[in-house]
Amino acid sequence: MGYHVADASKLDWEERPPAVEGQQPRKAADVTTAAELKRSRGRVWRYPGGTRGRRHADKAQEEVFVVISGTLTMLLGDPPERIDVGPESVVAVEPGTPLQVRNESEEELVLYIYGAPPEQEGADFFDDVEL
Repeated sequence: MGYHVADASKLDWEERPPAVEGQQPRKAADVTTAAELKRSRGRVWRYPGGTRGRRHADKAQEEVFVVISGTLTMLLGDPPERIDVGPESVVAVEPGTPLQVRNESEEELVLYIYGAPPEQEGADFFDDVEL
């Protein structure tokens, strides 16, 4: 078949442990399997207000962040630069670039994150920072 549909209302959402102690867990839905992606990997994420992911740099994947709702705050580069973008915005991050996804607002952040190539060659992880 030449196409596949991943309907978020039918995906299984799994809790991901908080990146920072005391924060609510984030939730992720696997789009890679549902959409049968072969040349990229993808997940839809839900970040409750005031939560963040781990600061890291992927070794091989270009990552693309698509904001569905809410405001995405990203720390990009080293030293980190803060970028804030709203719905329908896209942030593309090259391999080797330190990044951190944050929801600095009180509203839920929903975003689609995908990376290519689909191979995972690991990531370097960095200490959390405050800006």
